[in-house]
Amino acid sequence: MHEEPRRVVITGLGVVTSIGIGVTEFLAGLRAGRSGVKPITSFDTTGFAHANGAEIDEFDPADWLERADAAELGRASQFSAAAARMAVADAGLSLEEVRGRRALVSVGTTDAESRDLDNLIGVQLEHGPEGLDPVVARRSTAGRLSSSIVRELGLTDVEAVTIPTACAAGNYAIGYGFDAIRDGDVDVSLCGGADAVCRKTFTGFYRLGTIAPEVCQPFERDRKGILTGEGAGILVMESLDSALARGARIYAEVLGYGLNCDANHPVAPDRDSLARCIELAHRNAGVKPEDVDFISAHGTGTKANDVTESGAIRQVFPTPPPTISIKGMLGHTMGAASALASAACALAIKEGFIPPTINHDVTDPECGVDCVPNVAREASLDVVQNNALAFAGNNAVLILGRYRDAG
Repeated sequence: MHEEPRRVVITGLGVVTSIGIGVTEFLAGLRAGRSGVKPITSFDTTGFAHANGAEIDEFDPADWLERADAAELGRASQFSAAAARMAVADAGLSLEEVRGRRALVSVGTTDAESRDLDNLIGVQLEHGPEGLDPVVARRSTAGRLSSSIVRELGLTDVEAVTIPTACAAGNYAIGYGFDAIRDGDVDVSLCGGADAVCRKTFTGFYRLGTIAPEVCQPFERDRKGILTGEGAGILVMESLDSALARGARIYAEVLGYGLNCDANHPVAPDRDSLARCIELAHRNAGVKPEDVDFISAHGTGTKANDVTESGAIRQVFPTPPPTISIKGMLGHTMGAASALASAACALAIKEGFIPPTINHDVTDPECGVDCVPNVAREASLDVVQNNALAFAGNNAVLILGRYRDAG
């Protein structure tokens, strides 16, 4: 183990999203402010007054999976395994190199394979337990989201965990990977989040009155709520020494993160608690509020979240930097949300731009943030903050920075 904590960098990105699959398409979608929203088709939406979402149409697991049997994996696990394979390739690592290293696979999720569970429950209600498909039943466990990556990549010296802290889980998983690399416990981390659109989550948010009729409009004065989405984001992280030794491209350095859980309310965010989490992240990363060049907000487009989150930001930042949300483009991808936002932040640092908050007309004065409306903004970025909030008061804030040689 190193006497000094290792510096940790992101060298590979794998993304499966409704605005693009793979880094190149995802980056193009972010720059263009592309929307992945359309009517939901993965389940029967009869009886709902509105049912738009951000489903992924063009994903065929056979295009990506080489070792794992797609039929034995639920949709979210297919996403995570495919994103991991993309991330390893994007990092310029061969499978032999990854297999020869101590590895961590950490995947965050909200729903795990709830899409399969929804279908199993329907079959059981109609046909009884004898009608259940044992293959679908076996693949419905949450652990498959991480074990599918292990299987697909053929890893052996590996710890695999699935982190279920709901919509903050992607940042939790990345923070776990950051610690493991920094402390020398592992040599490479494949971390992020994955979820698939499912009836259960859509219906739950619908009954809460938080599903928007048409589009998601974070920080907009007339915003009407979220839209559910799906996808996966997996990041390859390694020590800076490892990356430099093999001449790897470095997207960004992971500077630190903060976690807390106030358990104040089942669904409503708490402003003071989030502000404390931001302060924890800054302290852990060794940055000050004035160092942060933009914030990727949780920004769900609900009345409660956007005002509460903006208020927490203003508590910490005397003058908040540009504060955006990519959920107008991707919908709310649940456990994948902050992982995909982290990938977007890493790309923003590397490529020199701030992604836009689309579907925007007039900013809510109660939010009062510069949300980079509708059009991406070119910018030189040194430090970026990525917020994630979840039900039951789970908060996770990640800080990324431009890699700079300490010498």
